[in-house]
Parts: sequence; structure tokens; C-alpha cells
Amino acid sequence: MPVRHILLALMVVAIWGVNFTVIKLSVTDLPPFLAAALRFTFAAFPAVLFIRPPQVNWTRIVLFGLSSSFGIYAFLNLAIYFGITAGLSSVVLQTQAFFTILFAFFLLGERPRSIQIVGAAIAFAGIGVIAVERYGDASFGPLFMVVAGAMCWAVANIVTKRSQGADALALTVWGAAIGTVPLFAISFAVEGFETDMAAIANAGISTWLVIGFLAYAATLLGLGTWTYLMRRHPASTVAPFTLLVPITGLVSGAVFLGETISLPSAAGGALVIAGLLVPVLWRGRTV
Repeated sequence: MPVRHILLALMVVAIWGVNFTVIKLSVTDLPPFLAAALRFTFAAFPAVLFIRPPQVNWTRIVLFGLSSSFGIYAFLNLAIYFGITAGLSSVVLQTQAFFTILFAFFLLGERPRSIQIVGAAIAFAGIGVIAVERYGDASFGPLFMVVAGAMCWAVANIVTKRSQGADALALTVWGAAIGTVPLFAISFAVEGFETDMAAIANAGISTWLVIGFLAYAATLLGLGTWTYLMRRHPASTVAPFTLLVPITGLVSGAVFLGETISLPSAAGGALVIAGLLVPVLWRGRTV
């Protein structure tokens, strides 16, 4: 993998880590569902006017939009709005890797390796440690909203796997367009149409810059660059870079938001990251 491609991978990791901090800023300025709806509106338009729909069944495109653009960020934005830190959410969301393995077993018949099961057990032990602390300080709910978002991400991964040959950028753009519909619907129903319109009318340039970063940098640039790398190198070479996302997420939360992590949450987060690392470090061995 040439140095310039390593640098591109690190750029994506940095953007996706900072993404959690920027989401925190977006739900500070806007209602959480509205912030997600605006993110994917800008990610979809005007790109959807120039990019053809991916050449797959429309049912899969709709399911991808509902699980990725809607599902992940409806839960994640709400969890961050209700108080889970940007850094901790960046760690917990990575459990999507193990939900993907679980869903692939039941839906695709893919048998996980023993070491993947061990890694999942370690990661979910970390979730348990964090949950015990969250239960004690009454913020148990937001943690499991992030876990629900991770499950939605896993569903999106399965749909993507079932859509072999589809252009990843086209799938993202059209999935974003589909996701805006339920996001706006739930925003108008829960947050209120008048509240949303007032929030948009009162949004300053900093708010629109935040939405622009989420739409264009985190969604389109990040995914486009990642797709470019995945097509030119083995997945086993590129995929491990995502293990750095929780690190950049924790660092950006600390630097830009002044977030601190308690000792139990740090220990639980370390277990989650260890669980993600174990299968990667063990690759090539037999168990």
C-alpha cells in the first residue's frame, strides 16, 4: 500500500472520528432528528440528480437507506443529544462489526471464526462494564441507543454485501435521499414542524458549516475515498484502519469538547477496542 494511500486512509479515519464531535455540535444547535435529516438532505442533493441509482433491486436500496441514513443516525443523534459523550459513542458504535458477523451467520450462512467469537465476547464484556456505570448514573438509555445504531449499521452492511457490484457512492447517495423521508417525518412528528422551521430560520453560519461537514466530508468524501481504497487493495489491508476511529473519536471529543472519561468507561472502552483488535491480530492463525 503506497504512502499516499496510507495517508488517505488516515484522513478518512480522522474525519470519521471527528464526525462524532461534530454530531454533538449539530444536536446542540438543532433538534437531533432535524440535524440528521439536514445532513442527509445535503449529502443526497444535488448529487442524486447526477448519479444514477445503483443497479440493484429497489427493495435493497430502500432497506439500505432505512438502516444506514435513517437507522444509524436517528439512534446516534438522539443518544448524543441525551448525553452520551462523542468519544464513548465512537467506541460503542464499533460493535457493529460483531453484529454484522451475527447477522451474516443467520442471514447469509457465514460461520464466524472462533477468534471472532472470542473478540465479540471481549467487546461485549466492555459494553457490560460501561452499562453498569451508566445504570448507576441514570444514563443507561443513550448507551443502548448507540448499540441499536450499531445494529442498524450491521443491517446496512448485510444489504451492501447482498448488493455486490453496486456502486458504493451511488448506493450511499440514493440511500441518503431515502433516509431523509423518515427522518423529516419523525422530526416533524416528535420535535414539531414549527420548532424545526424556527431552528432552521435561526441557524447561523457555524450551524450550516457543521451540517456541511457531516454531509460532504464525513458522508460523501469519507465514503468515496474509502471505496477508492477498498477497490485498489485487499479488504484485509484497508479495513483495520477503522480500528483507529474510536481513538480519533476519543481524542477529538477531549480536545474540542473537553470531554473526560471515567475509569469504568475507559476500562470498558479499552475492552471494546481489544475485542475489535483480537481477530485482526490473530488473522492468519487457526484456532
